[in-house]
Amino acid sequence: MADIEASDTPSSHATTTGMTGGGFYDANSATQWNAIEAVLPILDDAITSLQLRDPDCVRLADFGCSEGRNSIAVMSRALRSLLPKTDLSVQTIHSDLPTNDFSKLIANLRPDGQSVYDSNRVYSSVVGGSMYDQLLPERSLHLATTFNAIGFLSRRPVNRLPGYIFPNGPSTVRANGYVSDDDRSAFALQARRDVECYLEVRARELVPGGKLLVQVFGSTDQARTCDGIYDLLNDAVLSFVDKDEISRESYDRYYQPVYMRHLDELTAPLRDPQSTVSSLYSLDSTRSYEIAVPFNQQYASDGDLDRFAKDYVNFFRAFTEAVLSSALPETPERADLVDRIYRQAEVILKANPKSYPFRYMAIAMLLTRKD
Repeated sequence: MADIEASDTPSSHATTTGMTGGGFYDANSATQWNAIEAVLPILDDAITSLQLRDPDCVRLADFGCSEGRNSIAVMSRALRSLLPKTDLSVQTIHSDLPTNDFSKLIANLRPDGQSVYDSNRVYSSVVGGSMYDQLLPERSLHLATTFNAIGFLSRRPVNRLPGYIFPNGPSTVRANGYVSDDDRSAFALQARRDVECYLEVRARELVPGGKLLVQVFGSTDQARTCDGIYDLLNDAVLSFVDKDEISRESYDRYYQPVYMRHLDELTAPLRDPQSTVSSLYSLDSTRSYEIAVPFNQQYASDGDLDRFAKDYVNFFRAFTEAVLSSALPETPERADLVDRIYRQAEVILKANPKSYPFRYMAIAMLLTRKD
């Protein structure tokens, strides 16, 4: 097994500093929203069945909120169902890493100085921290959600991944690299531990009967969400290795610390009697599904290759840029090099778009905290 490396990010339970800020993630997260929107009926069911046992306040938290566009839309949906159900005040809690762009999030929460939720019973707060740590008081939370976030691992389970930049390996279409069986096993184990850790800390925060909705990109027997986008990023990075602008050592140590789970992997700790979390929750429902990708649909409609390449690359740049940048030597030219890598990805994609087909697969589960 390869060497273990601790994270060098500000949180001991984080392998990235977060999504690209300054409004970039919000502007390039329409695909993620489609994946979220598909499971909002599950959220409606969770709110409908929520038992409020005389609390002083109802608290809803979203973990991995980024700049807030999608997180606020989720909370707005939850509030439409919740506010008619109770006369109590409601606190919405939006949480992400301390290095997240909270300035953009707060601006989204308070446009024109007023609450975005347009209710005098709703109070919003932000909490910085890793979602793999306990961030809220015990038994204080009634509903917890996370969308497209738990795929980001809490730590790097291996020091080097020399054959490819992503632990699930390249697609069969491109086949432009390799990941060893030992390394694949290390990432699968870390992903399993992360689910258990996340469920343990949320169990402390949730009240008995509280609901937990977990949704994330993933894999099915038909496709994997990593296919296409990481093939393209890998090819773009390798083009700079070939030109000696990135060392082979930097390439071997660089990978995106993200794992694409199957639904069975997401729910495995809940089905394992030996797991520490199997007795903490009931598993209410699960779902594995595929959503439409807006930039794919637009390209099929208008055939505009330039716009397709820009939208495709900006989509994955929004959640890969921080890790890529930190993997490169800290020099005055690093920011320009990163920008040129993503521009090169556009060039490669336009030259052969059929080599990088992208589909978005997602998995989800709804849990109830047991008494």
